[in-house]
Amino acid sequence: MKTPTLGALLQSYFEDHLKSQKGLRPATIGSYRDTIVLFLSFVAEDKRCRLTRLKVADLTGERVRRFLDALETERGNHVRSRNQRLVGLRSFFDYLARRVPQAWEEAERVAGIPAKRAAPARTHYLEADQIEAMFAAMKPAGALALRDRTLLLFLYNTGARAQEVADLRLANLELDRHRVHLHGKGDKWRVCPLWKKTVWLLSELLGSFAGAEENRPVFVSQRGQALTRFGIYKIVRRHTAQFVQAGSCATGRAVSPHVIRHYIGTLTMSGTSGSRAMLHRNGRSVGRLAEAFVRKLQELPEGVAIGTDGVRTGLALLHQPLDEEALEQRREMGRLGHVRSSQRLSRRRMASPISSGEPSRYHWVSAICTCPR
Repeated sequence: MKTPTLGALLQSYFEDHLKSQKGLRPATIGSYRDTIVLFLSFVAEDKRCRLTRLKVADLTGERVRRFLDALETERGNHVRSRNQRLVGLRSFFDYLARRVPQAWEEAERVAGIPAKRAAPARTHYLEADQIEAMFAAMKPAGALALRDRTLLLFLYNTGARAQEVADLRLANLELDRHRVHLHGKGDKWRVCPLWKKTVWLLSELLGSFAGAEENRPVFVSQRGQALTRFGIYKIVRRHTAQFVQAGSCATGRAVSPHVIRHYIGTLTMSGTSGSRAMLHRNGRSVGRLAEAFVRKLQELPEGVAIGTDGVRTGLALLHQPLDEEALEQRREMGRLGHVRSSQRLSRRRMASPISSGEPSRYHWVSAICTCPR
């Protein structure tokens, strides 16, 4: 059996393995592509030959190690970038071992390269008064004023990623039911509720789209084409430049759509909304923010309602004025939810074969609190 060339293997890896068999998103495939391009360029330079003359035997575990070191020392990449490149190379060498058994040993060496530990990246966000100032400073009228205001409010409302907004289509909106369907990372869908003001602005923006196809993008440019995530970044930075110039921005750098997305996390961690439900609709992992939640819970004042039912009630009443009777009802529902959560937790511990001497990791999740906005 003839051994396939490196070019044929690369073509099969991207077109057949990643696209057809694994069904990865274009952004993930693009990341793997950039990794392979950088690695092959490094190997060609190390061997002092043209890219087209490289062979499968030239791809070794030792060169992978030196390539990863060069990313940090020569290109100045962060450890997280280095680890991301390693993931792409592991995937490629794993595929290589399946197609070319002679490369199995090198694939094992690459699989044995450990990922470096790195401190979590700092979470940047805007304060509540900065969010309000951003909307207050926006022009009330203009050619694109309505689109920009609707876009920023949509980001603030849903905590959507820039690519999720760029992919948004008319068919994804259910304005009569005050919700939107977002297609996010990992080819996953989630449903986010919309505020009344967001629905009203979207209705105004889409008023000229009457009879349009359901596949039409919601946010478009002056030419009528769908905004890209780069265009969304420019819009956000243009309307938040005042904070960066004044030096009052907590990020210390240009504001991106993801910074607005992080503001949703600060709401949940400060106890102003249902934390688990908010993070779920925001497409975030609860475990990644466990430590931050615990710190915020310790800072909360006494008498705050706690429990899963309280979380649901807090989410339903978010951004709505509450009178004293409603506040008392909310606290009572939180106390009832805490009792039921404790009962369910007790039953789960009794049925679990795991020793209950150490608190379950679900215990603090059921104790996420809600307090009035």
